[in-house]
Amino acid sequence: MSSVYLALAGGTGSMLVTAAHPLTGTTGTAGWWLFVEAPALLVLTALAARRAPAAALVPALAISVILLRMIWPGPPSLVLAGCAGWSLGAAGAAMAGLYLRSLDGHRRRAVEQAVRDQRLALARDLHDFVAHDVSGMLVQAQAAQLAPELPAQAADALRRIEAGGHRAMASLDRTVHMLNEPARSHSPGLDGLRELADGFSPAVRVTLAIDADDLSRESSATVYRVVSEALTNVRRHAPGATAVNINVTKNGDNVHVHVDDDGGPPQRRPPRSTGRTGRRGGGFGLAGLAEVLGAAGGSLSAGAHGGGWRVSAVIPE
Repeated sequence: MSSVYLALAGGTGSMLVTAAHPLTGTTGTAGWWLFVEAPALLVLTALAARRAPAAALVPALAISVILLRMIWPGPPSLVLAGCAGWSLGAAGAAMAGLYLRSLDGHRRRAVEQAVRDQRLALARDLHDFVAHDVSGMLVQAQAAQLAPELPAQAADALRRIEAGGHRAMASLDRTVHMLNEPARSHSPGLDGLRELADGFSPAVRVTLAIDADDLSRESSATVYRVVSEALTNVRRHAPGATAVNINVTKNGDNVHVHVDDDGGPPQRRPPRSTGRTGRRGGGFGLAGLAEVLGAAGGSLSAGAHGGGWRVSAVIPE
């Protein structure tokens, strides 16, 4: 908000100087300083309109009346025309600031929507994982009740376990229905990366220094989602790429994922920027994943690597 305070201070100071001219009887003295002050007030108007539109009125008003320093006292028609002309410049600066504010709002909403989508996807994955484990517990409890000469207390405990399992499954189903999407029967994970790479062009090399059995289903699904989003960004932002490398390793309690592309021949390389995690005009999938991973204690970053681009993720196990 420092730009807003600066706009308020600058606009107020300019109007005080302008008001001092008729109050002190000073006429026709503005000089070269006017050509420095006016552009500065235009910039402050745009900045204030971007951050706090109401605050832009102060520097905008200061611009509108700044010409009084040169034409006061003068014919009323000249004074009004001068103020009206300079107010057009102030209005243009304010509109530019408001346009930038609308772009900021669009980006913020897009990132928030991406985060919501990622969280909903994680919630559906959680349903799949928990439902699988609870189903196994129910099968075990039901099988145990068939044992001969089962003590009454044990049989009663098993029946309560079975009933609790059914209630848990019902709660999970209700949660999924509230998300307005049925639970998926299977969520791709580490074992689906090679199939994902086979259907991608250009050629993708997959290096897995970890076994799928060494990962929880949640972490495995997150690895798949990170790689899928990274490949989507390669296709969108590096259509000239000729090779992509996927590396998945584990270090301690963290899973490390790197997706590199070569960027393609120099003459076919598009401009690259860190905005590939969510730049204007691009997607926001990686930005949403970065928010989710950050909340879980992990991280996701993207940037230039060699002649191409690298997406790196740290996924807590």
